Amino acid sequence: MRIPSNAQISVAAAVFLVGAACFAGAAEISGAGATFPYPLYAKWADAYKKETNTGLNYQSIGSGGGIKQIKAKTVTFGATDMPLKPEELKKEGLVQFPTVTGGDVPVVHLDGVNPGELVLDGPTLASIFLGEVTSWDDHSIQKLNPKVKLPSQPIAVVHRSDGSGTTFIFTDYLSKVSAGWKSKVGASTAVEWPTGIGAKGNEGVANNVLQTNGAIGYVEYAYAKQNKMTYTDMINKDGKRVAPSAQSFQAAAANADWANAPGFYQILTDQPGANSWPIAGATFILMPATPPDPAAAAEALKFFRWAYAKGDKMAEDLDYVPLPREVKDLIEKSWAKQIKGADGKPLLD
Repeated sequence: MRIPSNAQISVAAAVFLVGAACFAGAAEISGAGATFPYPLYAKWADAYKKETNTGLNYQSIGSGGGIKQIKAKTVTFGATDMPLKPEELKKEGLVQFPTVTGGDVPVVHLDGVNPGELVLDGPTLASIFLGEVTSWDDHSIQKLNPKVKLPSQPIAVVHRSDGSGTTFIFTDYLSKVSAGWKSKVGASTAVEWPTGIGAKGNEGVANNVLQTNGAIGYVEYAYAKQNKMTYTDMINKDGKRVAPSAQSFQAAAANADWANAPGFYQILTDQPGANSWPIAGATFILMPATPPDPAAAAEALKFFRWAYAKGDKMAEDLDYVPLPREVKDLIEKSWAKQIKGADGKPLLD
């Protein structure tokens, strides 16, 4: 499934219903949350429905909404790009596991500037979103881009208005590279933005940037790529210029020690390595340890087991990075130990 462009994207990504109950006897899985993995979950769901006749109803409402809905047990699973800490998982009776890794990218709308032509570093990016750098021909941007003709034009900052794991990844990175950002704003799914206009979802930010000359925002890379948006390169922790790609996301994820991470809790921003993309992150699924609807939970686990087995090529086509097979095996073993019915038995064989 390809993401519709421009005006269609916010409508199309708001909710997708794949293989709904119009198929007699077909099961349906409900999920809600992160917009970061929405393009992939839509693609997986379409393929899974064709193969199994089981549908997925996923509401792309942002990580904050996904966390709220799974805590309220109104969906089979929640999806978040901000992993919950082990102590919160225990308190809420939840289990957490990653699906894929990917990257946030700064996207801009500047006439005459092409994707990857502009480069930014962390401190400059933070200064832009703090409202301290306000024009595209500011010295700090020109110094990084001596060969790019930058306009004397105000910078229009676009950020997320909803609770967002994409925002968590982005602000966590800014907090690591800018002491000013860390002290004034910090890292969370929702922050008090010093400047700019808010838009809902990756879709809303993409639309606003596409429609506003002089704009800068941040979206998951699949949204930038599929809509031919102008993204920037970044200077990473090792001082190297890197472009967003599956390879640079994989380089960032290479440091993740999933086997020794309680609750699979991992933050992948600002990782070392010459080829590492600095604004990388995994996306996660949340499920109750004792689901109120064991049958639906079992169907959800079957879906993710199928995705781990058959979904890698679809993930790669959208520039997400599949998890290593050994990590998938760890996760599937964890389901048997952690997700059980009221009788204490695992939901899957």
